[in-house]
Amino acid sequence: MWQLLKPLRLSRRAWLAGWLLALSVGGPVLAGPNTGTGPTGRFSRAVVEVGQPLDYVLSYAHDPAEEVVFPDSLAPFGTFEYAGRHWLPTRTTSGRSLDQAVYHLRTFSLAPVQSLQLPVLLLRGTADTLRLLPAVAQVRLHRLAPTLYTTDAAGPPTLRTTYQVLPLAPAFNYPFWLAGLAGGLALAGGAWALYGRRWRQRYGRYKRRKNHLYFLAQFARNAERFTLSRSAAVVERTVVLWKNYLSSLEDTNLNSLTTKELTEYFHNDEDVRRALRATDRVVYGNLLSEDAQEVDAAFQRLRDFAERQYERIFTA
Repeated sequence: MWQLLKPLRLSRRAWLAGWLLALSVGGPVLAGPNTGTGPTGRFSRAVVEVGQPLDYVLSYAHDPAEEVVFPDSLAPFGTFEYAGRHWLPTRTTSGRSLDQAVYHLRTFSLAPVQSLQLPVLLLRGTADTLRLLPAVAQVRLHRLAPTLYTTDAAGPPTLRTTYQVLPLAPAFNYPFWLAGLAGGLALAGGAWALYGRRWRQRYGRYKRRKNHLYFLAQFARNAERFTLSRSAAVVERTVVLWKNYLSSLEDTNLNSLTTKELTEYFHNDEDVRRALRATDRVVYGNLLSEDAQEVDAAFQRLRDFAERQYERIFTA
């Protein structure tokens, strides 16, 4: 069981013998000579700063037959913080054994004087334990921060009110805007990866619809010019306009194809075959005066075929 230190009842002869024996024993490595009959504890320095490493040396000279237990990391270190320890080998000289432990500590307390007292346990059999306490070791705290006022009555210094606030020019926050730009680019890239194909399709449809309306307007204007002028040049320009529009719609080069090749390309479509034959007779055969109404019908067939091709590609 854990017990408090019992008073040692020593005779005068035994007390004198103990002192002589202690004087004859050589001193320990870190703590210096141990001249008492109980454990001794001391700090490695007298003054310490906040957070500065500090060693506490605990030593005990005893009979070699005695079983001694030193404190571990769970000991009550008080205002100190445990940071480690190491043991020194036992030294036996003239019938006395010296055990020594060094505890590495730190303190973050602001108390001006701090003390520590670690016990040493002496085991006596299986049912008795003697708790030996060394003298209290003290260390003084060295403050580095200056003291603003020395007494409690004196409050903090009075703030000056005559200072004039100077305007500061706003600085451009480059990291913030660069981070925002990178985030915007990443968001735009993700949106393009998810919806880019759909957006391209919608833009392609919008472009085809716009081109188709422009073609219909130009084709109607040429047909109106032909009605007023009955000119073969207008017929030729109208056929060229039709070929150019189908070339952009089909994404092929149809301008250089002849009437026969165009008819075969469009799978011998009846409207294409009859309309191109009628326009060829006007452009190359100069037969406009004989059948002008057939040219008007050819224009209508070319227009209807262009609209069918647009609907087929647009719906696909």
